[in-house]
Amino acid sequence: QVQLVESGGGTVQTGGSLRLSCGASGRTFRIYAMGWFRQTPGKGREFVAAVSGGGSLTYYTDSVKGRFTISRDNAKNTVYLQMNNLKPEDTAVYYCAACPRWRTTDSSDYVYWGQGTQVTVSS
Repeated sequence: QVQLVESGGGTVQTGGSLRLSCGASGRTFRIYAMGWFRQTPGKGREFVAAVSGGGSLTYYTDSVKGRFTISRDNAKNTVYLQMNNLKPEDTAVYYCAACPRWRTTDSSDYVYWGQGTQVTVSS
């Protein structure tokens, strides 16, 4: 069992930055790939980025490449999402999630989820 808690959301202006954190409980954190998803009202959860269990492999959706960076610190059981040059279309609730296999963007493959943190980008 892994419990996930996100933090770091807030409101920023276009072009600003935020860093999201996701703390995990449990000693099995490192065996899971970790992903970030986002969701806006009336839409399904959209894949944003993922990092492999060891942290050496990353994968991003095209719309955030070059602006967002995902990373993890297994000693701290934490995964991060550094978001730079934010745009109004990045406004959403952001969720972290854990997956037992690598390189999947399908939310149904992720088995543990946090409660979400709101990110709002004003124009």
